[in-house]
Amino acid sequence: MLTDTDTRPLSPPQDPEPPRPKGVWATIVTYLVVLVIGVGIGWLVFTEPSATTDTGVAPTTTAADEAEPPSVAPSSEEPVAAVAKALLPSVVRIDTPRGGGSGVIYDSDGLILTAAHVVAGTDTVQVRLSDGTQHQGRVLGGDLGTDIAVVEVDATGLPAAPLALDEEVEVGQLAVAIGSPFGLDQTVTAGVVSAVNQTVVGRGTFQSLIQTDAPINPGNSGGALANRHGEVIGINVSIYSTSGGNIGVGFAVPIDVAYDLAQDIVAGEPIERAILGIQGTNAEGERPGALVISVQPGSGADEAGIESGDVIISIDGVRVTNIGDLVAQVGAHRPGDTVEVELIRDGETMRLEVTLGSAD
Repeated sequence: MLTDTDTRPLSPPQDPEPPRPKGVWATIVTYLVVLVIGVGIGWLVFTEPSATTDTGVAPTTTAADEAEPPSVAPSSEEPVAAVAKALLPSVVRIDTPRGGGSGVIYDSDGLILTAAHVVAGTDTVQVRLSDGTQHQGRVLGGDLGTDIAVVEVDATGLPAAPLALDEEVEVGQLAVAIGSPFGLDQTVTAGVVSAVNQTVVGRGTFQSLIQTDAPINPGNSGGALANRHGEVIGINVSIYSTSGGNIGVGFAVPIDVAYDLAQDIVAGEPIERAILGIQGTNAEGERPGALVISVQPGSGADEAGIESGDVIISIDGVRVTNIGDLVAQVGAHRPGDTVEVELIRDGETMRLEVTLGSAD
């Protein structure tokens, strides 16, 4: 199960969640695509920080807007060590009255990305930099639907992490997680990207996330998931676990999604939800997909020519096997984005360009 956010110690192993009901009633239940992503996907547990020896690493990089960001040579014999050296100065520890988590400096003027559940319910937090110095941070805002928030500290010239905003994340590539699990600052773990565009379901919501087997534990939430070049590819937000601890299935919000949300939060703009403009359910039959039950008049789907009875099988080339996949893929975009919808109608495959609308 996806662990909830609280300050309790890790619970003993629990039985897996009961199987979902099968049969006609389960298959005809419809989901509103216009709702896209609701609140919460199941969060990392985070605990009160424990007393540990100070192992902070002094910053070795300059501000991103004042010098070239740190880079990691692709031929490095110790790629994980090189990534750690480049990114550790940009990863912070965040403490709140309820517990703790991690954050990533993405702007040298004091802006920090973190997970929304880490800072939920508080306006101020304590931010500990890699060199051990501490600052009071202000929570500028957050979005529990995607689990992204922004914290600001009164400091300039901070070591901002390079973000892989325009790079494709590939299954099997190196993935390095950096954060403060269990209050242990500056912890580095490594693995691979296990899956991309992974639909994660928690509390009835859907989101498209990066999956990794890099060990992620309570307190890593809000920290960085990086590639071999020392660039942040995601913000760690949740794990799947039967015990509350790492079993090799962790999830991160793609950095482009996180960064776009951060831009809106800093600007004080409302978080808008992209919608396709249909109601649908899981398709039946030999080919999986999302069956369109109805189309909202005047919506992007309506204007593009999507009809009731169509079976949507991909969005921008990403396979859609059920209604949850469709919701997650639409939710990974912004209102006004144009996407290619591949669908099957009367046995024929069609591709339509759809401009997504807004749910707000």
